[in-house]
Amino acid sequence: MFNKYSSGVKYSNNKKNISPYLAFGNSWDNTKVKLHQVVKAIIFRLKTGCQWREIPIKQFFRVKYSWNSIYAHYRKWCKDGSWEKLWQRLLKKYKSSLDMSSVQLDGTHTPAKRGGEAVAYQGRKKCKTSNMLILSDSKGIPIACSEPISGNHNDAFNLTQNFDSMVTSLKASNISVDGLFLNADAGFDTVSFRNCLFKHDIFDNIDNNKRNGKNDVSFLDEALYKQRFVVERTNAWLDAFKAILVRFETKSSHWKALNIIAFCIIILRQL
Repeated sequence: MFNKYSSGVKYSNNKKNISPYLAFGNSWDNTKVKLHQVVKAIIFRLKTGCQWREIPIKQFFRVKYSWNSIYAHYRKWCKDGSWEKLWQRLLKKYKSSLDMSSVQLDGTHTPAKRGGEAVAYQGRKKCKTSNMLILSDSKGIPIACSEPISGNHNDAFNLTQNFDSMVTSLKASNISVDGLFLNADAGFDTVSFRNCLFKHDIFDNIDNNKRNGKNDVSFLDEALYKQRFVVERTNAWLDAFKAILVRFETKSSHWKALNIIAFCIIILRQL
């Protein structure tokens, strides 16, 4: 069970599935401060949404340590791509447990209180936001995501480029996209995106956008489209991580990394 002092991941999962893939000095098991302790502190911050300086150091470390050091490790792992590599390794490991009967694509708008990279005013939210596209399987497990997008753009902005990068990420996790069925709402109904899906041998099941005119005769499988409800399950899981409900990170790579850590925790919990 979670409580206000919990990092959200069992000790065995942390040490076995997360820690081995993060660089920590010369030997992560021969220092006074263990790598898994730093990871638990980072996850605590992700779960509670507290400031870095408010992390309860004594809760995770038996020796004197600083929140600055925790943040320094987090920035290092953001910079060298460790969090993305960890996510890919977990997807490889639990590949057989994924339900790829269909995949769901959706975008999320997150309020950004401090501004920063990939942040702009979004009229519907009446505040500055960042957007991110998330691809999930039929269980709601996140399997790919885009780079952060400024909130003044809709989901179709640079959609083909963003999706191409997501496909590349899936292939790096040994997940084939050939023959997949993709559900998406009307915001993704563009000719260029449907052509992009065709290029990747993915069957599109996208709700028709009425703004495209009456000549749009694209077929929509209503029964298959109903499976898109798992997007709400994904959003509910992500809402449990307070640090990504509202964006305070000014660097887009830092905010994306927090989302990726949340994806990794969801995989470890659900699969």
